[in-house]
Amino acid sequence: MVKYKFPDDFIWGVATSAYQIEGAYNKDGKGENIWDRFTSIPGNIYKNHNGNVACDHYHLYQSDINILKELGIKNYRFSISWARIFPDGYGKVNQKGIEYYRRLINALLDKGIQPAITLYHWDLPQELQDIGGWTNKKVVDYFVEYAELMFKEFGDLVPIWITHNEPWVVSILGHAWGVHAPGIKDYKIALKVAHNILLSHGKVVKLYRSMSLKGKIGITLNLSSIHSATDSEKDLLAAKIYDGFMNRWFLDAILKGSYPEDMKKLYNELNILPQFSDDDMKIINERIDFLGINYYTRSVVKYDENAYPLKVSMLDLDNPKTDMGWEIYPKGLYELLINLHKNYDGIDILITENGAAFNDIVNYKGKVVDDYRIDYLYRHLLEAYRAICDGVNLKGYYLWSFLDNFEWAEGYSKRFGIVFVDYNTQKRIIKDSAYWYSDVIKNNGITE
Repeated sequence: MVKYKFPDDFIWGVATSAYQIEGAYNKDGKGENIWDRFTSIPGNIYKNHNGNVACDHYHLYQSDINILKELGIKNYRFSISWARIFPDGYGKVNQKGIEYYRRLINALLDKGIQPAITLYHWDLPQELQDIGGWTNKKVVDYFVEYAELMFKEFGDLVPIWITHNEPWVVSILGHAWGVHAPGIKDYKIALKVAHNILLSHGKVVKLYRSMSLKGKIGITLNLSSIHSATDSEKDLLAAKIYDGFMNRWFLDAILKGSYPEDMKKLYNELNILPQFSDDDMKIINERIDFLGINYYTRSVVKYDENAYPLKVSMLDLDNPKTDMGWEIYPKGLYELLINLHKNYDGIDILITENGAAFNDIVNYKGKVVDDYRIDYLYRHLLEAYRAICDGVNLKGYYLWSFLDNFEWAEGYSKRFGIVFVDYNTQKRIIKDSAYWYSDVIKNNGITE
């Protein structure tokens, strides 16, 4: 019996990204991207792993789609590799890249699975990085050129489009902390990158509208529920600053047309505030059809005099964690959804990623029993259901991830998939969590 029934039109899906699963890094005319380059430098990635082969989804997509069909997955979110379409990031088009994605999209549609496309999931063509990457406004225009071609080719086939995945990660992890490609450590550059990514997002949304396409377009942000370590004035301020740094900087720009005043003041004092015009902000504020959010854990923070540049540091609580070391805190998803609903005019929301990495093993029966992942998903879906009951316009949920895959700086050491991948043989094993999720989809809700 279904105890928690979701709305009839609720979207159930799974998600992946191109660099993490495709492989075929130099096949059929694909150009080099910043992750190809970054992973080739020893010491950047766990055990010097790379995405050269990954899950070989480029060649195995048909059998992977058969698994999606078997599980009853209704919607598949994936990203397009920009360098597979424009090897140099602009100019000459690689027709074989377009043909690949057309085959993929048609194979999904043939099985009754709706495609949802992310245009940018972190894999900038290396040629564009060589001219300054996202710090260069030319790259904004090249992104629009790339998006326009994708809309022309696939706009009539694909009902859901996401401009960018997690601009915070691209800007901060890639350009402030240097742990992601392209490996730069400069907060001033990071904020400039964030601004230009948001500008490119707004321009692409405007372009999509101008083409009178019938689908929906939005952006995906990684957001966190922020908690202060104590109720002291300094810790409460630290929590507000961290919320501004991670959440409000992006949310306010996209949905309110202005960066938060407290963060502008702080960044200005630190001499890291990027230059931008009112015209930029109007473009960034272009109306979106939905907000995609990726939620994995909350952030518990405290004031820390020595932490540059925000004077905020994270607490490592002694609570249950995933294999990534992230605290399991389902209630944070509810808190986040309620806050978004209240503060951003009841916008339509898609949970575009939620899931957990655990140290999965194949047992002696050849099965993967991942009850811990089922527990994680159950508890988070319960909070999503609670948010819907309390009025949040939550329209869909994409589990991260469909396949075990290349987990960026962590290489292949973390398994997020509901399908196990043996990276030596490319054999797929459907985990228990996949069968559980399949039942959720079939029942359009959670059974007790």
